[in-house]
Amino acid sequence: MKRRDIILVVDDTPGTLGVLNEVLEDAGYTVLMAQSAAAAMIVLERVLPDVILIDAVMPGMDGFEACRRMKRNPALASVPIIFMTGLTESEDVVRGLEAGGVDYVTKPLQLAEVIARIRVHLTGARRTQSAQAALDTAGRFLLATDTEGELQWATPQAAGLLARLVPAQDGAPACPWVADWLVESPEQAPGQVAIALGEAPVLQFVYVGRMAPDEVMFRIQETRTSTEEAQLRERLGLTAREAEVLLWVGHGKGTRDIADILGMSPRTVQKHLEQIYAKLGVENRAAAAAIAIRTVG
Repeated sequence: MKRRDIILVVDDTPGTLGVLNEVLEDAGYTVLMAQSAAAAMIVLERVLPDVILIDAVMPGMDGFEACRRMKRNPALASVPIIFMTGLTESEDVVRGLEAGGVDYVTKPLQLAEVIARIRVHLTGARRTQSAQAALDTAGRFLLATDTEGELQWATPQAAGLLARLVPAQDGAPACPWVADWLVESPEQAPGQVAIALGEAPVLQFVYVGRMAPDEVMFRIQETRTSTEEAQLRERLGLTAREAEVLLWVGHGKGTRDIADILGMSPRTVQKHLEQIYAKLGVENRAAAAAIAIRTVG
């Protein structure tokens, strides 16, 4: 049986909730309802919807602030959020889009238009999720932020590293250093390390490129301390890249893992390993790892 798409509707007006519940159920969707932004946050702790329809103006936390908070959650990064609003001034529309919304519909609602927009954004979200799923399967540590450092999306691996390194804080962007880096490095080049954070291992945020004017993609890669690499280079006569590869071999990483960490292909890693074996006078990975451990131990 095909899974029904889940729509979360957030509105403080019972009449609007009732009408949308009936229309969306008839259109084949499963509908969840929340009468406030705070109630919606509780729902989102238990269920991941496919689309969120949210009123822009509500008592307490308004839809704009709720949207910003939702988008800080990596699990919701690719979930389309559509605003429902009686506000039609261009600055209000821009405010909704800057908060993380993908679209808006005006009140009084044209129900056929609401359903049509939901279908369009569901299709786009599925394409995005499929692309990210492919990246996840390949084990890529990728994320994208806006130019202020607000998280747009992240693969699960990247989200895990980011959560470990930068605990979430209400009102604070996930990567606050992005804005300063963009100003300080006006000519960004793919492969450039934007920032390195943490200790043993250090997490490097490597610039990948701009996916859109306000979407900056980074790859996270781990690296050990330069002291360990320097010891391998000086004591074993290795190049800098060979020392990096051998260091990760010593830490038990496989070829594909090393390729992801260092941002190279598995084939290139294997070529470095062949050179390392020749220089160390060994025939296999286990022997090379043992030498690496003794050298930096």
